[in-house]
Amino acid sequence: MGNAKSGAVSKEILDELKLHTKFTESELTQWYENFQQQCPSGRITLDEFEKIYSRFFPESDAKTYAQHVFRSFDTNDDGTLDFKEYIIALHMTSSGKMALKLEWAFSLFDVDKNGYITKSEVTEICQ
Repeated sequence: MGNAKSGAVSKEILDELKLHTKFTESELTQWYENFQQQCPSGRITLDEFEKIYSRFFPESDAKTYAQHVFRSFDTNDDGTLDFKEYIIALHMTSSGKMALKLEWAFSLFDVDKNGYITKSEVTEICQ
């Protein structure tokens, strides 16, 4: 990921994110600094993500839904979100491109990651 000694995002990650997102280098650098302040380890765990998510939905138990959202963002299935996964998720969910939003929505509902969405998976997400 970033250069741990300098606290700066690596040029490779920066270039890749500029290529695949709508964010500028300046925005990505600022996002990275904020990410490092909130997540000094450079990774967000599921537990941390659930706590963050619960702040957005304080009136409900968003834990189960947060787990599904986390799973859809954790593209390398290592149980954490690194800066790159975090930014790609932010871009996918905030981008104006419908295709990206549909890809993310599909990954959210495809609980078992088999490339198909079943009725039971839809039920699980909607509950």
